[in-house]
Amino acid sequence: MHTKEKVANMFIVFSYPILIAVIAALSWGSGFLDWVDVGIFAVMYLWSGFGVTVGYHRLLTHGSFETKPWLRYTFAIAGSMGVQGAVIHWVADHRKHHAFSDQEGDPHSPHTKDRQGFSGAVAGLFHAHVGWLWEYHATSDYKRYARDLYEDPTMRRIHKLFPFFLLLTFAVPFALGFVLTGFSLNGGLTAMFWGGLVRITLQQHATWSVNSICHFFGTQRFDSNDEATNVWWVALPSLGEGWHHNHHTFPRSAEHGMKKSEFDLSAQFIRLLEKTGLATNVVRIAPERQEAKLLENKKPVAA
Repeated sequence: MHTKEKVANMFIVFSYPILIAVIAALSWGSGFLDWVDVGIFAVMYLWSGFGVTVGYHRLLTHGSFETKPWLRYTFAIAGSMGVQGAVIHWVADHRKHHAFSDQEGDPHSPHTKDRQGFSGAVAGLFHAHVGWLWEYHATSDYKRYARDLYEDPTMRRIHKLFPFFLLLTFAVPFALGFVLTGFSLNGGLTAMFWGGLVRITLQQHATWSVNSICHFFGTQRFDSNDEATNVWWVALPSLGEGWHHNHHTFPRSAEHGMKKSEFDLSAQFIRLLEKTGLATNVVRIAPERQEAKLLENKKPVAA
């Protein structure tokens, strides 16, 4: 990884929360949040969130369903606006994660180093959550792990335009806030704060929690060769990705929540696409296959 990429990742990881804290402190008690901001936050959260979970992850990485080329590229753009990396790098890193899950070669496992005791556990979690971003992020061989995307000229163009989408993900909430508040500069700025800075930061940490928390704490109910776990409270902000043990057991499944109690908003969105004809050949795991993989009891996982 180039030094400038390491610095950029470290800037995003550390500066966004600091900016949020400073701006919130300076604006305390000034009515810095209204329903326009809430609405823009929600729209942007779902737009970029589904771009990552449905687009980057379930569609482009695992081929959990098929869709039309224009929607495939739209998902790639929406995922780019989640500011978690350019599409081909993201897919390559994630496919490598599955190829070496919790083994040497996994870009972001908390278990791949010989770390002992409490301090070792903390170091492993830190690495899996954000430390890997300035060590292994975007270093997977994309011609090996994401050749299908690399050979698509339009996808390569979207990949190279990642810096533009980084600007766009702030510009869109600003423009929406500016217009919806009667062309108010303050309305644009507050919308950019909530629908841009806060939304991106929360979404990033929701995804990174899948890498860290969902390989360290939680439960397993299927026979598994790695430490991936299900954590319900991670599944909520990550739009269903917290059912990570289910996903590692059946990687191609479009539905990570496999029981009625396992709420998976991304799976529901794919079902909506399917009903409208925009998603076809959706991969689901038959109850018989799930039953064959069940453990006798849920296995709690703790380091």
